[in-house]
Amino acid sequence: MAIERELKLTLPGDLPARDADAIIAHLDALPGAEARGERHLINRYFDTPSLALSQARAALRLRHVSREGHPGQWLQTLKTAGDAGGGLHVRHEWEQAVAGEALELGKLANACDVPGVADMLRTQGAQLSPLFETNFHRRLWRYIAGDGTAVEIAFDRGVVAVEKDAQRHTEPLIELELELLEAPDGDQGGQGERVLHALGNELRQVFPALEANDISKAQRGYRLRERVSDQRGA
Repeated sequence: MAIERELKLTLPGDLPARDADAIIAHLDALPGAEARGERHLINRYFDTPSLALSQARAALRLRHVSREGHPGQWLQTLKTAGDAGGGLHVRHEWEQAVAGEALELGKLANACDVPGVADMLRTQGAQLSPLFETNFHRRLWRYIAGDGTAVEIAFDRGVVAVEKDAQRHTEPLIELELELLEAPDGDQGGQGERVLHALGNELRQVFPALEANDISKAQRGYRLRERVSDQRGA
């Protein structure tokens, strides 16, 4: 199990391409930042018909990651209840490579040390099905602060998508994520989180359209699915 610490900053869905390019250029030139290339990520989120995982404040996804010149990789990820405030998300995370385009729930349940969620995967795994997806391109940078704190900067542009009655419903997704990778003291003193906030504040001063956001990609997917269902029922 890992503890994910990530500051999420969102941008309006109608952000002009020139503004997105300006953010990329700024990050390319940011002192302490090293560009790490671009990825294409397709993420399918699973739950039961009764939304048992959502009710347990957990999210389960199957992700395909691809980049030019390299074969794609499939990963399964489980995230459980955490805290979010001021755009900072702190949560438990289990991520595992899988052989192909399918969940390997036994392996994930064995790794998960939250008994209720692990039991749910074992007893209700057969009921899981994909409910929505996020599909986006991600540009990456590794940023090293003056004290040695390491941060991954990810700029995501794409969509959240729900299939309903053979129609695809989407909303734009434009986010900047700052994830704590390593802090000199293991972040026992909270210095890593302070670096995340300092970097986020610096970027927001340069790009005022950036807004701290406590809503995860999974939550956005559930909300879009609910809106689409309500529209169909109206």
